[in-house]
Amino acid sequence: MNDDSIIRWQETDEEKSARWRSEKGLPAPKRVQVIDDRMPANSAYRLACEGTALLWRGDFQNARQLLHAMARRADKINPGKPKQLAASPAEAFHRHRLAQSQRARVLEKLLIPFNADHSIPLRRAPDVHAACLEVNDSNTEPYVASLRELLGLIGAHEWRKKGILIPALGAVIHPHYGVFAPIRNEYVQLIAHAPIPELLATESTVFDIGTGTGVLAAALALRGVRHIIATDQDARALNCARDNLTRLNVLNQVELVQTDLFPQGQAALIVCNPPWIPARPSSPLEHAIFDPDSRMLRGFLQGLNAHLLPGGEGWLILSDFAEHLGLRTREELLAAIDAAHLKVLGKSDVKPHHPRVSDTRDPLYTARNAELTSLWRLTTQ
Repeated sequence: MNDDSIIRWQETDEEKSARWRSEKGLPAPKRVQVIDDRMPANSAYRLACEGTALLWRGDFQNARQLLHAMARRADKINPGKPKQLAASPAEAFHRHRLAQSQRARVLEKLLIPFNADHSIPLRRAPDVHAACLEVNDSNTEPYVASLRELLGLIGAHEWRKKGILIPALGAVIHPHYGVFAPIRNEYVQLIAHAPIPELLATESTVFDIGTGTGVLAAALALRGVRHIIATDQDARALNCARDNLTRLNVLNQVELVQTDLFPQGQAALIVCNPPWIPARPSSPLEHAIFDPDSRMLRGFLQGLNAHLLPGGEGWLILSDFAEHLGLRTREELLAAIDAAHLKVLGKSDVKPHHPRVSDTRDPLYTARNAELTSLWRLTTQ
């Protein structure tokens, strides 16, 4: 967590302080009020909306209930309104993002204290030591953090323990905190079934750009690819990929490299599943979903000419969700492919099947319901 700031507050007529930690990189709150179980949810919600952080001193489980009560109030303020559905898809998307950002800003105002060993000095507090250590194993002093962020850590810890079944692999992938979890993993079947380029029979190297959990490198290794160089600029992702590839007994087929986009050299096949939405992330954890100005998408396309062996293929895994939102057109995508001096050899599609596809209350329902995820097979012109 970001530990470059201090949080200060008044308590029992004394000024107190502690280290402030936020995995999202949020600044330390300037206004802090100490509260406990006597604080009504309406009052807590009003204070949080006004920008006051609430440092909890009561029962931990009651703090969770208060957070849920505040969330219900926030959801009443920003439901999926008919006027949002009548707006253009892009307007609906930006309104939705704004509402989600405002909601998060309010709910993140409920804070809890931690001891230096990550224990929580509150009644009925759970043991969160293991979950916190997975993110911060060098803590040496007490600190304060958002309860909402803690619940995110706990959820990520549980995902990491039990893993996510990937039907296309017949195996389980264990995501680490801060690494995009392949909960929506229908795209893996595209990799599992796409025809392997003939060049791989003689030139065995494959690049997996932005490997994340290592799920696509695993899919290729399980198909018999002997040498995969999997890259990511995030050390946390590389550790996660190493863990998963070791569990699947294919690490001997994969070389992990920390770099932005491409490693040195050329490959017969280069695969990439970049963030799908050309918009600005609001936290570090959203970088796997939001790609400002399509930086990673364009970087992948523009780098293929230099890194593909003659006769090789680039496999781009990309959802058309942004197209249905009006954030990128198909013509713009095809123009970017053409500008990179690439041609399309083929395209295969899969329909997402996550629960939000059929949730008509979602303000982005129309776009989600129309979405397809595609594997574009590209080669040099």
